[in-house]
Amino acid sequence: MRTFILRKEDVERNWYVIDAAGKTLGRLCSQIAFRLMGKHKPIYTPHVDTGDYVIVINAEKIKLTGKKWTQKIYYRHSGYMGGLKSFTAKEMWEKKPERLIELGVRRMLPKNRLGRKMFKKMKVYVGSNHPHQAQKPIPLEIK
Repeated sequence: MRTFILRKEDVERNWYVIDAAGKTLGRLCSQIAFRLMGKHKPIYTPHVDTGDYVIVINAEKIKLTGKKWTQKIYYRHSGYMGGLKSFTAKEMWEKKPERLIELGVRRMLPKNRLGRKMFKKMKVYVGSNHPHQAQKPIPLEIK
C-alpha cells in the first residue's frame, strides 16, 4: 500500500459564504481558519493548501462575550522607537469592524508562506452584499 500524497494541482476548492451576524468572534474565527486550512476534507495534507474560499458578510454584527469590548487590547508597532499603538476591541470595531475577524483568523493560521497564501482566500465585508455572486458560494451555517 502506498501513501497518498496530494498535489496542489489536484485540489478542488469551493466557495462558502458565512453570515457573522450574532456569532461570537473566537468561535467564528476558528471555524473559518479550519475551512481555510482544509482540515474539513479527507484529503487534508499539511504541506499543501487544500482549503476553500470563505466569504464573511455582516462583519459589523459580531459579538464578544464578557468585558472584551473594553478589556481586549490589540497592539500595532510602527517599527520606530516609541511606535507602539494600542486599541481596544471597541475602538477597532468602530473604525474597521472587518479587522477584528481578519486578525482573529490570521493568528490561527500557520505562521509561514503557506499560511499567508491561505489567508488570501478569505474575503470579509461589512454589510450583507459581496461581489462574489459569480462564484456561486454555498451558505455555511456556523453554530
